[in-house]
Amino acid sequence: MRRLATSGAAGDVGEVAAPAADSSDCARGRSLSPWRLIDLCAICDTGVGAPSADWNSAPSGGARGRLNEAEELSSAWEVHLESLEATRPQGLGSRERGLVLRMARQQPPPWVHAAFLLFFLSLGGAIEIPMDPSIQNELTQPPTITKQSVKDHIVDPRDNILIECEAKGNPAPSFHWTRNSRFFNIAKDPRVSMRRRSGTLVIDFRSGGRPEEYEGEYQCFARNKFGTALSNRIRLQVSKSPLWPKENLDPVVVQEGAPLTLQCNPPPGLPSPVIFWMSSSMEPITQDKRVSQGHNGDLYFSNVMLQDMQTDYSCNARFHFTHTIQQKNPFTLKVLTNHPYNDSSLRNHPDMYSARGVAERTPSFMYPQGTSSSQMVLRGMDLLLECIASGVPTPDIAWYKKGGDLPSDKAKFENFNKALRITNVSEEDSGEYFCLASNKMGSIRHTISVRVKAAPYWLDEPKNLILAPGEDGRLVCRANGNPKPTVQWMVNGEPLQSAPPNPNREVAGDTIIFRDTQISSRAVYQCNTSNEHGYLLANAFVSVLDVPPRMLSPRNQFIRVILYNRTRLDCPFFGSPIPTLRWFKNGQGSNLDGGNYHVYENGSLEIKMIRKEDQGIYTCVATNILGKAENQVRLEVKDPTRIYRMPEDQVAKRGTTVQLECRVKHDPSLKLTVSWLKDDEPLYIGNRMKKEDDSLTIFGVAERDQGSYTCVASTELDQDLAKAYLTVLADQATPTNRLAALPKGRPDRPRDLELTDLAERSVRLTWIPGDDNNSPITDYVVQFEEDQFQPGVWHDHSKFPGSVNSAVLQLSPYVNYQFRVIAVNEVGSSHPSLPSERYRTSGAPPESNPSDVKGEGTRKNNMEITWTPMNATSAFGPNLRYIVKWRRRETRETWNNVTVWGSRYVVGQTPVYVPYEIRVQAENDFGKAPEPDTVIGYSGEDYPRAAPTEVKIRVLNSTAISLQWNRVYSDTVQGQLREYRAYYWRESSLLKNLWVSQKRQQASFPGDRPRGVVSRLFPYSNYKLEMVVVNGRGDGPRSETKEFTTPEGVPSAPRRFRVRQPNLETINLEWDHPEHPNGILTGYTLKYVAFNGTKVGKQMVENFSPNQTKFSMQRTDPVSRYRFTLSARTQVGSGEAVTEESPAPPNEAYTNNQADIATQGWFIGLMCAIALLVLILLIVCFIKRSRGGKYPVREKKDVPLGPEDPKEEDGSFDYSDEDNKPLQGSQTSLDGTIKQQESDDSLVDYGEGGEGQFNEDGSFIGQYTVKKDKEETEGNESSEATSPVNAIYSLA
Repeated sequence: MRRLATSGAAGDVGEVAAPAADSSDCARGRSLSPWRLIDLCAICDTGVGAPSADWNSAPSGGARGRLNEAEELSSAWEVHLESLEATRPQGLGSRERGLVLRMARQQPPPWVHAAFLLFFLSLGGAIEIPMDPSIQNELTQPPTITKQSVKDHIVDPRDNILIECEAKGNPAPSFHWTRNSRFFNIAKDPRVSMRRRSGTLVIDFRSGGRPEEYEGEYQCFARNKFGTALSNRIRLQVSKSPLWPKENLDPVVVQEGAPLTLQCNPPPGLPSPVIFWMSSSMEPITQDKRVSQGHNGDLYFSNVMLQDMQTDYSCNARFHFTHTIQQKNPFTLKVLTNHPYNDSSLRNHPDMYSARGVAERTPSFMYPQGTSSSQMVLRGMDLLLECIASGVPTPDIAWYKKGGDLPSDKAKFENFNKALRITNVSEEDSGEYFCLASNKMGSIRHTISVRVKAAPYWLDEPKNLILAPGEDGRLVCRANGNPKPTVQWMVNGEPLQSAPPNPNREVAGDTIIFRDTQISSRAVYQCNTSNEHGYLLANAFVSVLDVPPRMLSPRNQFIRVILYNRTRLDCPFFGSPIPTLRWFKNGQGSNLDGGNYHVYENGSLEIKMIRKEDQGIYTCVATNILGKAENQVRLEVKDPTRIYRMPEDQVAKRGTTVQLECRVKHDPSLKLTVSWLKDDEPLYIGNRMKKEDDSLTIFGVAERDQGSYTCVASTELDQDLAKAYLTVLADQATPTNRLAALPKGRPDRPRDLELTDLAERSVRLTWIPGDDNNSPITDYVVQFEEDQFQPGVWHDHSKFPGSVNSAVLQLSPYVNYQFRVIAVNEVGSSHPSLPSERYRTSGAPPESNPSDVKGEGTRKNNMEITWTPMNATSAFGPNLRYIVKWRRRETRETWNNVTVWGSRYVVGQTPVYVPYEIRVQAENDFGKAPEPDTVIGYSGEDYPRAAPTEVKIRVLNSTAISLQWNRVYSDTVQGQLREYRAYYWRESSLLKNLWVSQKRQQASFPGDRPRGVVSRLFPYSNYKLEMVVVNGRGDGPRSETKEFTTPEGVPSAPRRFRVRQPNLETINLEWDHPEHPNGILTGYTLKYVAFNGTKVGKQMVENFSPNQTKFSMQRTDPVSRYRFTLSARTQVGSGEAVTEESPAPPNEAYTNNQADIATQGWFIGLMCAIALLVLILLIVCFIKRSRGGKYPVREKKDVPLGPEDPKEEDGSFDYSDEDNKPLQGSQTSLDGTIKQQESDDSLVDYGEGGEGQFNEDGSFIGQYTVKKDKEETEGNESSEATSPVNAIYSLA
């Protein structure tokens, strides 16, 4: 197995940045902005506004240096703040806790660097200034509040007072404060100072003074020449912990079994103290269902028992800031009883009250009183509902919500179920809750009506807006609350109405729109949104910058990448207006984009697949109207690292030596490192192992060496992996070479399955492996079967390596498991093992909910809710059922719910096509699953109630029209608008007596569109058309019928075009009129041409009248054929043509051969060559027939040879002429006779002599000779080839 992994620190596969600083993550940071790349190295905290001196120290010189300036401005601020009083944020007097909105913006961590982010608002673009100190020092910026104290600021009277206010801006802002809406002159109060480079106030009491004198409402103003930013109005209060009033408490006398309330009434503190009850000896009071402390601090006894008088009861108040506890004088109880002895044995008596003579009584509420009450809570706060009841025996308390269930994810019970707390309340938690108090004597209930209100909370908080001159932008301030909050705009701390007019600014409710901004438009805007429960105040500045382009990344970067991988070159930049960025390679003039290159909108250049030719220098150029800037990146392409000889799986006997090969090819300029892993962990190279560059050797293999070995070849840019598995055999195992020769088979089934370590959610399964049949077992598959939902069906549970025979299985609750194991090797899978014993897990509430929840209407007044039911392993308990909840989405009404055992539920009597929120929660006898996700479904659709209006038709051509209509209102669709549909039909043709089909046709226009085109119409016809709206239910009412006429078009092809040839001289043509004339026919056009093979004659044209349907012509060439093309005409032009060819004349093939082939030179030469060859063959055959040829070999005669036959021993043979006929395959002489045999191995000489010889198979191997001089030629015979020419010579 092989796996390739290429490391690339830049994020993309194969992307590698330059070394040193360029290889860090920050050097390769990218923006998600569609316009600009974020260079993470370009941003750092400037430190502006950071506190420097200790707040206990005296005012710094810088702070004192600004006091004179504050005094000079005091009079102007007095007048200015009077106008600001009218714009004071609402809700500052509210005493509700927890409504504090922390406006402080945290400084980014030191490693976070980001460049600017460019994004488009709907009206224009906005720029975020990078936090690079070099840019920050150059660019001007209005003030921004970065840190401030909370709105309700409570301080410890023993400490100095610190009111925080920090801001940033360029130039650095100056700070001023107001107190109770009047200018606060810190120069006149020696106790008050401001921290250096900060607006934080420090009020020092080391030299005396009362902190209460400084209570009030403070607001900080950060100002530079480009605007003024405001903090929240900070309400300063000094913590108070008053003493308990002195009082003498008489003993409390109470009858045993009666209810009792001990009131605490703690002194009012700031913040409110924590209440708890103890005895005077500082021992806690034991609380339970009968005795408990209420939320108001009182101690409630549902019924008093005699043992309650054994101690006294003291209320204690712990104050947060002073860390002091104040104790109230204790209460002493005197219990009147009919059973004066406090027998401890009666405490556990099953009927304790009767044993003590206490009369039993029905429950009654001690708090709250009555049958109903109401409570208001703010959104995001905790809702605490409390019910404390008296009665004998002690009542149990249960909580319910009318029309729905309690929110399980947010609700929890406290104080022995006497209190219900719902955290992070939202609007859906409003409604009626009731508590039910019950004992064996009866029950009562108390209903609490909960109303959820909301202080303002942000939907769209205004953000700083940085624009280039002439650009457009907007500030949006949207908030919600209950009641609906009002929105008020200010600019530089002044009401917008009283600010100087700005023609480039337009206020539209919660939005300020800026058009064609200029440098003078810079300011800080405040949005104050408030209702009776609180307020929100946000600052957002508008800054206009004019900056030429500049590069933010290091210059002349060097990047190395791996061949064939993908990489991205980044070029972070800044400028205003937003610069455009282009890329060039090696100084070429063409911009890089397209093909293998892709330029993203943020300016990054991506090379999809690196090739060798992509190596070079890349230049990015950023340009705007103020100038340009450029940077270069040098790219080097390196060869990939590859393992070309991988280690192989091996089976070794214990004690032998094993070598695992790993040969690597890599780029020579990169440093290669080869390492090894064993079982995916680093391998320790011990004394028995030797690691070389291309192999790993293991000496004396032991059983512990068995496992997977991975070779990792890596460079600084990429790596490659290869894995092999080593199996170690025991001593008695078959050696490796013999094992390879043995036949392999599937493994035998595992056996003896055993379950141990039985736990609630797990069990250990152990088995004995079967024989592997000469192929190592690679995997074990564990399967399970349960007998409740799908008995007899086996499912895969888990898979384990072949080296293990014991595994811990994770189980689901309430499943009666039975397991079996299957062994797997390279041949295949074994038969399953015999099943294990069964093991049933205990039940639990479901941990998941059904999937694929849908809500769809099947009728107009219902909604069918469906889901995929859960299987046995997710049921977790008996009686699996589903709690189906639904409610209208818009109304936010209370949830309806029903319990279902199937997988569907139909909600009836629903309005037509309205959205519903749907939840389906699983439940079994052990409890409920977690709160499910909300799914949006829709009730059933009804037919649309309206038709499109103002349908207009424009004829485009003879076969198409354009339609335009007014869309219907969405509330009339009564469902999901699928399409607009046009029904049209051909009413008649403008041609008389022409029958037309009036079948209705339709054209669909999907979506909510106002226009469309209908095509494929018949020309020269009258049409009618109607429009409808179509939803999922069907068609709506039809629109007014419209009529239109299509103009003339070109006709269709003439029908039944026939070509006949009665003789060789005449051709007759016949045709019928077109099926669709599409207008008034003006005639027919016939084009024909003669052709013969590849030769084509001149085209002829004939025009006929519209009534003519026949034509005869005389052939001018009896050999050629004709091709005819016929079309009909209207005034518009010629229509579709039909083509036919004349029949082929007799002997056409022969004629064509004569005309096309017989006259060709190559054909004549081929025929001559064939004739010559035939002549030569005839001559050869004639000669062979005359002289003889090969003779068949006869078997040796049975008669022994005489002494005159000396060649017997040489293996020569004879031949004969039985029946005076030549043997098969023999050749005759010229006179037609067979030459007589003279010897067994020679032929009679021809002419003056000669001899021939036969080889061993009897074929003739001699040669024809002419004896010139017997004495001269004896032993020196000349030979000639046995060609036909020589045969002719011999004839002579």
